[in-house]
Amino acid sequence: MDGEKWIAVLPANIVDNEVFSHQGLTYGGLVYNEKIKLTSIIEIFKSVLLFLNDNHIEKLQIKLIPSIYHQKPAEELNYALFLAEAQLIRRDSLAVLDLSKPYTISKTRKECIRRGIKNNLVVKEELNFKLFWKEVLEPNLNKKYQAKPVHTVDEIEMLQRKFPNNIRHFNVYQDDKIVAGTTIFVSENVAHPQYVSGVGNKNELGSLDFLYHHLITSVFNEKHFFDFGISNEEQGKKLNKGLVFWKESFGASIIVHDFYEVQTANYGLLDTVLT
Repeated sequence: MDGEKWIAVLPANIVDNEVFSHQGLTYGGLVYNEKIKLTSIIEIFKSVLLFLNDNHIEKLQIKLIPSIYHQKPAEELNYALFLAEAQLIRRDSLAVLDLSKPYTISKTRKECIRRGIKNNLVVKEELNFKLFWKEVLEPNLNKKYQAKPVHTVDEIEMLQRKFPNNIRHFNVYQDDKIVAGTTIFVSENVAHPQYVSGVGNKNELGSLDFLYHHLITSVFNEKHFFDFGISNEEQGKKLNKGLVFWKESFGASIIVHDFYEVQTANYGLLDTVLT
């Protein structure tokens, strides 16, 4: 704060003696006005580290915002983390399609898209998430990973009501039976499938290829980026070769999503930066 005026916010949660920004969000970091300059960000970050250190928090972990989500170039925090000798502890790879430039879809993907057409698949945007959650997403996650979606169906529907322009849902049907679906998180520059899943014969039907092609070419074709998400496992140390190949065959290429950890005692390193 600058007197009584808010100048930045750090969304975070605490576990033992470590603070995370943020374990419940796709990305974290400082939120600040676009008019704030680099020198101020350095001072703000120093103040955050000092506050945490004074309150017996030893470490701060931050998963940075991928560059495609910025409204303008904004990597001041990246530089402040470097100055504070933060350690890179994880790096995920995002497959991203730049829709503002020409891209090439592979012959294999085109064949799968044609398969979807031959199978008379239909994509519908819907407000009811329950059918997809209960008949496709939850059974698939349970079978493959013994896991549940991060959001329950009630939670995702509540979020959609609060942010109707930022959360959109699409189902794929064959003969009026659901065969695939995806929930898209939409920001100003980016469309990102947060949840996507298909029934067991999705490759035979071409359902996911048909769905993604429809989203990329018809629904979100005016966005700057289509973010396919990560293909990583084990904190970024493993790469699902088949999954990343599938995404790249739509024309996507790779950017990184970095996670840093910094000792709060390092706030003193920022004292002598500005000359």
